[in-house]
Amino acid sequence: MAQQIIFYILAIIISLFSIMAVTSKQIIRSATYLLFVLIATAGFYLLLGYNYLFAVQVAVYAGGVMVLFIFAILLTNRPGESHENELPVRRIAAGITAVAGLALSAHIIYWNIKKISQIVTISDISPAQLGHTMLGTGKYQYLLPFEVISILLLACIVGAIMIARKR
Repeated sequence: MAQQIIFYILAIIISLFSIMAVTSKQIIRSATYLLFVLIATAGFYLLLGYNYLFAVQVAVYAGGVMVLFIFAILLTNRPGESHENELPVRRIAAGITAVAGLALSAHIIYWNIKKISQIVTISDISPAQLGHTMLGTGKYQYLLPFEVISILLLACIVGAIMIARKR
């Protein structure tokens, strides 16, 4: 019963701060709201008993990635500077794209949830198996996406530095 209450509290926190991160007009506040989302996600890992993933989520994402985001924001944008409002056509296009992305995600989750539950249950995964899955090179292993994300983050840093140098 207590776990369900904690789950619902974390779900509400993640939902509210996600909406606030997307709708905030000040980019530093958006990054702060994203930090709260990442910390609440770490709470989910702790609730599931994945202490290692909890620590990684807090150290890597809530710590390292958020510092990277803040540096990128401060290097590429001048906080407090006023910007023009978006055209209504762009807002409509963004809304349609968001709804389409949500529908696609729901479709993928709906059709694959049975497959996922048949493959593995939470109690079947040991930390060693999780490590081999995250850093393995075989089928259904994630070393390549992990490396692609690291290259993407490096490209973001280099791009932020180049844009900041031009100013």
